[in-house]
Amino acid sequence: MAWAKAEFHFHRARPRFPWTPWRIVHSVLGVTTATHSIAGVNNSHKLAPFCAGLGGAHAGRAMEARNYDKVVNRDEITDATASAFADGGQIPEKYIRTEEVLDGVVVGDDESYELPVVDMARLLDPESSALEIAKLGDACRNWGFFQLTNHGADEGVVQRMKDSTVQFFSTPLESKKKVAVREKGFEGFGHHYSRASSGHKLDWAESVILITQPPQDRKMEMWPTNPPTFREALEVYSVEMIGLAERLLGFMAADLGVERAALLDAFTGRRQSMAIHYYPPCRHREKVMGITPHTDGLGLTLLLHVDDTPGLQIRKGGRWFPVRPLPGAFVVNVADILEVLSNGAYRSVEHRVIPDAERARTTVVIFQEAAVGGMVAPLSGLVAEGGGEARYKSIEVEEYIKGNFNALMEGTRFIDSLRI
Repeated sequence: MAWAKAEFHFHRARPRFPWTPWRIVHSVLGVTTATHSIAGVNNSHKLAPFCAGLGGAHAGRAMEARNYDKVVNRDEITDATASAFADGGQIPEKYIRTEEVLDGVVVGDDESYELPVVDMARLLDPESSALEIAKLGDACRNWGFFQLTNHGADEGVVQRMKDSTVQFFSTPLESKKKVAVREKGFEGFGHHYSRASSGHKLDWAESVILITQPPQDRKMEMWPTNPPTFREALEVYSVEMIGLAERLLGFMAADLGVERAALLDAFTGRRQSMAIHYYPPCRHREKVMGITPHTDGLGLTLLLHVDDTPGLQIRKGGRWFPVRPLPGAFVVNVADILEVLSNGAYRSVEHRVIPDAERARTTVVIFQEAAVGGMVAPLSGLVAEGGGEARYKSIEVEEYIKGNFNALMEGTRFIDSLRI
């Protein structure tokens, strides 16, 4: 099967260097562990946004380890929170973020625009592939986002993931709390995150964050067992997404003019993480944020809409463009490390989520990590093609992660500080 080959390619070996992101964080935070596994990391809650793709932002001074607690944390969903979400009218102060929501003009429904749409079937067809690859490249350069149709992912696998996600968020709070994020952990059920730069305001959402690949890095006690189908659905879905990511990266390599293996190797042996989000409706949507504006800090992001409720907005030219979900399509976006790998050819773009006034929104998001030989750096082939000029400094993965933590506190993008 295609997905089996994909799993073999992405995870045929551990990374070629000993400093995986999780072990790096152990070093940064002064935590000693015997293995690369995330199990037992006492300070791992500080990695939540990076793991979940929200590590994008830019650095000033180096942050001391003792300050990491001020950057980000995941909070428990309480009974009071659940009541507020269910009511949708009475908004606790810790969720009110009117100034942030109103920061920037939102493009109206009456304006004509379309997020780029890329057709996987046309990418695979030799007769249309060249034109569709150019379309893919244009989307990654100008928008950093596109909707992917005719993606080829197994429809049954995708539907079971959707069904299991809906069923999980439909269970009583006490059931969901069985996998609640722990005081010194980041995986499991809870709020997405809170950040000092926003006054520790909370997002109007429930989330589950998990490591999905490779299997030895999973924390299975944090994987929901209710519904009973959830674990198997996620297991199979995570592998299916490896195959989809691999196919897309191959066509991105063709657009960039580099060897397919050069780009795919940056993702080989790297972790995959996921986040499922449930955004309750809010009658005062002008006051709350589903997810804080951010860029994704890893390599490639694949978002599945469980329903057709809008909410995702992309910042372009100082304005917010709402994404209008296409039936059966994935939303794919370039993350910060892929921007660096492409030597700035592709753009990692700021985005946010605003809840709907009447309808809940649910998504499943997969994040694929990337690095080149222990470094976050432009691909050598692209540097050579550009006359030997790298547009970004090369930086060790350890320093990249530290910079992202520091940037989260400041609400800026770390990779901007790497520009040459």
